[in-house]
This record gives sequence, structure tokens and C-alpha cells, in this order.
Amino acid sequence: MSLQNGEETVEKKRRGNGGWAAGAGILVLLTKFKTALLFLLKAGKPLWTMILSVGAYALLFPWTFAVGFVLLIFIHEMGHVLAARRRGLPVTAPMFIPFLGAFISMKRNPKDAETEAYIAIGGPVLGSAGAFLCYAIGDWTGQPIWYALANAGFMINLLNLMPIHPLDGGRIVTAVSRWLWLIGGIAGPFIIWRFGGIIFIYIWLLFIWQMYKMFFRNRRKAEPYIVEGEYHAAVDPGLPSWYLAGESHRRELPFTAYCRLDGEHVVEFWWEPLSFKGELGLPQACLIDRVVLTKVSDPGETNEVKFRVRMEGSVYNPEKYYDVPLRVRIRMGLAYGGLIAALFYMIWKISETGMLQQPV
Repeated sequence: MSLQNGEETVEKKRRGNGGWAAGAGILVLLTKFKTALLFLLKAGKPLWTMILSVGAYALLFPWTFAVGFVLLIFIHEMGHVLAARRRGLPVTAPMFIPFLGAFISMKRNPKDAETEAYIAIGGPVLGSAGAFLCYAIGDWTGQPIWYALANAGFMINLLNLMPIHPLDGGRIVTAVSRWLWLIGGIAGPFIIWRFGGIIFIYIWLLFIWQMYKMFFRNRRKAEPYIVEGEYHAAVDPGLPSWYLAGESHRRELPFTAYCRLDGEHVVEFWWEPLSFKGELGLPQACLIDRVVLTKVSDPGETNEVKFRVRMEGSVYNPEKYYDVPLRVRIRMGLAYGGLIAALFYMIWKISETGMLQQPV
């Protein structure tokens, strides 16, 4: 009888150990799943916009071309990301817009035209390298799909090098000569006639409007600049109810503006009755007129308010922004002109193969 009880005890221990092992395994899987989920949430928007773009292009082209084309756009944008990180500027992940391409956002503007041009040329350089890789694979395999992708990649990078803001070329020439913007303004209607599309009309009109504001309208008048942020703060129960006037409440706050060692511009403000000190990051340097408290929510049962802080000022355009050393102008000009010539040559070379007439 005692032997049987002993066997039952051993069996229970085995089951218990098995339960602990299974629980540990499930815990490990949940941890890995949580890590993967956090990664997907972090990369969610760029990834889903990328997939959406593939689906949109697949409506007009074979899916193999759609996937390859979106990857070429991704490579182009990563050229900007890598260049920005080399210059110490934080940027967002690429966001895709079907039939319009993709874009990245800089969390802080470049300090001078040289930095702006360096980041701008990074996209066409890496994007052209990706297109050349497609051409090399096509030359090796003889498959028309690779020639089609290479041609599309060379073409979108060439169009991006037009000296028109906000295209890459319009930013690159700020470190070469801003007179090249005039060429972009004159060539714009020809590009619209040659390629058509509402997007080219919009880009050219936006460029003309920017030039008008820069050289005529805002020559003597500073351009308004506004940055907002949302915050939460606990409310002192002894604070009079009339002090928080609700959504329409506006109050100027004392502030201090400074620039960190990494170049980030910051406004630090103080809301004394709540003993709240906050910071508002500024993507670019500006002249600050005031910092205003707006849209204060009802504290409710949580005794916590949500409010917005609004910085009102004007864009600061330093006179030395476009002061670029001559050697940099020459180096950037050679890189810019050489890249344009190389892209024209590769487009011509692909057309000579006759592979673009083959079905993909």
C-alpha cells in the first residue's frame, strides 16, 4: 500500500514538473509574441503603407513589378535616412503614399544648406544604386522584369533631381547655386507636358508659390510659425473652479527658449498654479512671440486636466544659412551633375536593349 502511494506521489511530481515546464514554455512564447507585437506596432504604419502601395500598384502592373518598384522607393528613402543619421538629425521611418511615392519627416531641420543638400542627395544616390543592381541582374538573367524595374528606378531618381522644391534636386542646389531654381521653374511646364499627371502640376505650383513667398511676399515680413503640444497635469483640489475656464481658456505662460548641445531647439514653459513645467520641441529655429495655454479639459473625478500649449512666433531665416564654402559647392555640383548624366546614360542604355518592349 505504501509502495502504491509512493508511485502516486512520484507521478504527481512528474505532472507538476510537466505543468511548470509547460507554463514556462507558454511564458517564453508570450514574451516572444509580445516582443514581435511591439515591433509590429512600432513599424506598423510604415509597413502597412508599404503593403498598401504594393496593392495599389498591383492593380495596374504585375505584382512582381509592384513589389520591386515599392522596394526601389524604399531604398531611395533609406538613402535619406542614412544621410540624416550621419549628420545627427533624427528622422521618421518612410511613409508610403500610393502613386505619389514616399516621404520621411525630419524631427529637426538642418542647420545649413550644406546639411540639407547632403541629406537630399542621399536618396537619389542609394536609389540609383538599387536601380543599377536591378539592371545588373537583368543583364545577367535576361529577364525583362529587371530591365523594367531598373528603368523605373532610374526615371524616378532622375525626376527627383529636378531643381524644384520640395524635390531632392531643389534641396541639393541650395548648396550649389540657387539660380538653378530658375531652371526648375522654367522646365516645370515641359515636365508637366511630357509626363502629365496632377502630381507634377501640384509640385510645380507649390514651388512657384514658395519662390514668390521667399523672394517677394515675405522679403520684409516674417513667415508665421506655430507649434503645439498636448500635456496632462494633476490639479490641486484647493484650486478655485473658476480658474480652469474650459476649452476656451487662454493664458500666456512664462517661458525660456534654448538650444541643446545636439542642436535641438526647446521651449521650456511654466504653469505656476499647477506647478507644471513642460517642454515643447521646435523642429527649427524661430523667433518666439508668446507661449499660450489653450483648451483645458475638465478635471473630472481623476482630478487631472489635459491641455494644449501653443507657441506662436515667426520663422527665423539666418542670413548665413546659404553660405556654403566654394569647395563644397564644387564637390556637390560635380556629384549632382554627374548623377544626372549617369541616370540619362543608363536610361538610354536600357532603351537600346529593346527589353522594355518585352512583356514582364
